[in-house]
Amino acid sequence: MSRETKNTLLLQGSILAAAGIFTKLIGFLYRIPMANLLGNRGNGVYSVAFGIYTVTLTLSSMSLPTAVSKVVSARLARGEGRNAARVLAIALLFALVMGMFSFSLLYFGADMLEGLYSTAGLHRPLRVLAPTSFLFAFLGVMRGYTQGSGTMVPTAVSQVVDQCFNAVISIVAAWALINVYGATEEASSWGAMGGTLGTLAGAVTSFLFMAAYMLRRVPEIRLRARRDVSGQDEGSALAARALALTILPIVFSQTIYQIGYTIDDVLFSRFMNGTDLSSSVITSMQGVFNTQYNQMVNLPVSIATAMAMTLMPSIVASHVKREGREVRHKITSTVKFNMAIAFPCAVGLAVLADPIMALLFPSLGSYHDMAAHLLQAGSSAAVFYALSTITTSILQGTNHMSVPVLHSAVSLVLHIALVVGMLYAGWGVWALLVGNVIFPLIVCLLNCRAVSRLLRYRWNVAAIFVIPLLCALIMGAVCWGVYALLIKLTGMMIPAFAAAFVAAVAVYALVLLKSHCFSRRELRELPMGDKILRLAIRLHL
Repeated sequence: MSRETKNTLLLQGSILAAAGIFTKLIGFLYRIPMANLLGNRGNGVYSVAFGIYTVTLTLSSMSLPTAVSKVVSARLARGEGRNAARVLAIALLFALVMGMFSFSLLYFGADMLEGLYSTAGLHRPLRVLAPTSFLFAFLGVMRGYTQGSGTMVPTAVSQVVDQCFNAVISIVAAWALINVYGATEEASSWGAMGGTLGTLAGAVTSFLFMAAYMLRRVPEIRLRARRDVSGQDEGSALAARALALTILPIVFSQTIYQIGYTIDDVLFSRFMNGTDLSSSVITSMQGVFNTQYNQMVNLPVSIATAMAMTLMPSIVASHVKREGREVRHKITSTVKFNMAIAFPCAVGLAVLADPIMALLFPSLGSYHDMAAHLLQAGSSAAVFYALSTITTSILQGTNHMSVPVLHSAVSLVLHIALVVGMLYAGWGVWALLVGNVIFPLIVCLLNCRAVSRLLRYRWNVAAIFVIPLLCALIMGAVCWGVYALLIKLTGMMIPAFAAAFVAAVAVYALVLLKSHCFSRRELRELPMGDKILRLAIRLHL
């Protein structure tokens, strides 16, 4: 691979990673005002609907960008233009079938799902989300083909467009419907429906953008097929088989991850409806756990994973070339970078849980203490989810596709048994929290063992885990000290929180660089690594 080609791939990967981080931040930011608009009960309805939708989305489309990209890029690399075009056609047919299945389940099965989850008004947001899952199936194929063709820009633009429309329309629609139906018993259901209208609008806009782009590419696709001189014609059956063998492990792995959330919702509703608590209180508790707690925990996971994934293509390339030593080096760099983000985020969430909930979610009311305590106790889940996600990607990228699926399945069974036992014992919402921490922890342990065994990798526990954790704990102590001191002196939460946050970032960066956690080579391989290295040298760190 030429240096120019390598730089181009790195640039394209950075563009996609940047877009991914940007969209995650937008998604996080717009959920804050929407969560306050919906209230605890409305968040309960919205989160249950979105959990079901995410499972159908995983089945219909989440695997398609990765799978189509992998299969198409392999054929284009060999000059097989006809086979690449055939894969595109088969993938679109798959999208049609799975999209219709997802649409039918959400639209026509909405009333049945409402009864199953014991959540009043659930049918409204589900029926809005039904066409969204259909559109995203085709979006997944189109994004995958463009990525496989070597350009990440259309996918990046479509993601940003999708999330921007989603953010604006979700808030506006939720506000409008709550104002109209605010005096009725079903106000929470209508508000949740408003929140999902933004998701539909974003999907429609993104679909139109990608469809227009793909229509412009049709002559290029046909020309590439006509100029195919490879002599390879695998036929529709072989192309479909190659696509299926790539899609299925990814689908199973991602579905198991997502289905755990929706199973928890069913179990919680069923067990808690047998208690003295009202349905309104039960739905509100679900809303706090699924919205305020999960939203805060998932943000650092999303950012850490998106940034670390920019390093994944180089791991795959080295593995294909059978460069074992280089693979092991890149695994160390990727996981270390992942942990260097996840640990401080987890510690920061635990230390500042109370002001975070007070500042971001003032609508919590009497549920504020519960939300803050959940975040304090469960912030470690951010570390485990980040590590389990990146190790799953490492195993799949090195052609051990079925291993993470098995690990996730084992973890899910143990997770369900644990949650059921604790709900039966009366733990309530804390049963969901323990399950949320234990599930990724088990996947982590099993994945790390598999990486050691299958890739002959020896974990450097001190460099990868201990040093970032110690740096994060030092940061946490400083952060808590600054916040507690300023609150005592001024009594003003916002300035105290801002000062604590700035101090935390500065102290963590300083102690992490001072500890020499990353070598010079590892720093250069990170996004903006050269700039970080020059700064460290200038500061004599």
